[in-house]
Amino acid sequence: MTTPSPFSFDTPADAERAAELRRVKALATLVLAFTLALFVVAKWLLNVHPAFGFVAAFAEAATIGGLADWYAVVALFKRPLGLPIPHTAIIQSNQQRIADKLGEFIEVHFLEAGPVEAKLKEIDFGTFIADWLRDRKRSDDLARFALRLLPEAFSATETSGLMTFIIRRLNSQLQSIDLAPLAAGTLRGFVQQGRHQILFDDLLRVMHDTLTQVETMAMIREKVRAELPTLLRLYRADKFLVNKIVASATAFFEEVRADSRHPFRGEFDRMVLNFVDRLGTDKAYVERIDGLKRDLLARPELADLARTVWANTKSFIERSAAGETQVLQHHLAGMFVKAGEVLASDAELRGEINQGLVAVLRSFVADQKSGVSTFISDQVKSWNMAQLISLIEVNIGRDLQYIRFNGSLIGGLAGLALYTIEFLLRLL
Repeated sequence: MTTPSPFSFDTPADAERAAELRRVKALATLVLAFTLALFVVAKWLLNVHPAFGFVAAFAEAATIGGLADWYAVVALFKRPLGLPIPHTAIIQSNQQRIADKLGEFIEVHFLEAGPVEAKLKEIDFGTFIADWLRDRKRSDDLARFALRLLPEAFSATETSGLMTFIIRRLNSQLQSIDLAPLAAGTLRGFVQQGRHQILFDDLLRVMHDTLTQVETMAMIREKVRAELPTLLRLYRADKFLVNKIVASATAFFEEVRADSRHPFRGEFDRMVLNFVDRLGTDKAYVERIDGLKRDLLARPELADLARTVWANTKSFIERSAAGETQVLQHHLAGMFVKAGEVLASDAELRGEINQGLVAVLRSFVADQKSGVSTFISDQVKSWNMAQLISLIEVNIGRDLQYIRFNGSLIGGLAGLALYTIEFLLRLL
């Protein structure tokens, strides 16, 4: 248990209250002394005039009332005149019980689920978070704070072995992924969206451009010339054939490209879909893709790339945390501000945040309220009671001293009333 710091009365307000308490104490003591002196003088002058009997009765009862209330006020905090009188120094004598009851009272009446939930529901956490994040200075401070933590987090990840665990876990997860169905599903979606036709058009354009190049036509002509009989070569039939072949092919490509419903496109669709189906079900394709995946993950270049990316990222974050570059900080601050703006404009999201936080905090308070009660009780038990009593006296002692004034006044009036009744009875 930590030792609580001593109470301090050095603030101007405490000093002012302490001075006022001393003044009221002195005034109450002067009133008591005055009533006692008045009683003595009135008793001494009783033979001069009967009216002094009334004065003496008032002063006597006022003195007794003032003394009784002085005793009551002092007994609350300490032993009157230092005497070991029973049932005095009430607060000091009951410190343990007061501590336990205070902790129990707070647990039962302040930390019950109903009142806690009702109070939490009054708080608009979502709006508070949105307003906080939308403040550019606060977002900058939050980004700067996060950047200061990131280098330590990176270093801890490296030294604790967490990085090795993450790499192994990630590699294990990647190895367990069945890429064949994934690739087949991706390609099927690609085809369903018609995006493969764009690729088909590009392929037709490339084939058209390739066939019409001089180098390509010369190469095809040489191939055709080598296959023709000598007689046809003399008549340069190879050139005629190549020109006809290229012209027919390019015309066909242009026809297909210009007609979105061309039958050849349908054949291309069927060919692609057939490939997609085989990719997802054919065991040979599945094994080949898994082999490529294993070979890729086993390559040292991939590990080197991961280490390089990690080192560069760490270096960049360290430079950002050191203030060498403001790019990441500005980016993070912008993200926080944007998040605040989105949250401010989304009432449904704010409601979900409020509900979630209420549920979490309600559960947290329910789990910890007994601990809070014990903590409060232990703290009160460890307090220096002399200092605590001084604190209480400084804050409420002035009002308690007015009890002494009231005691003198009420006692004096009561004594005067009783003396008046006695006086009237003697006259009868």
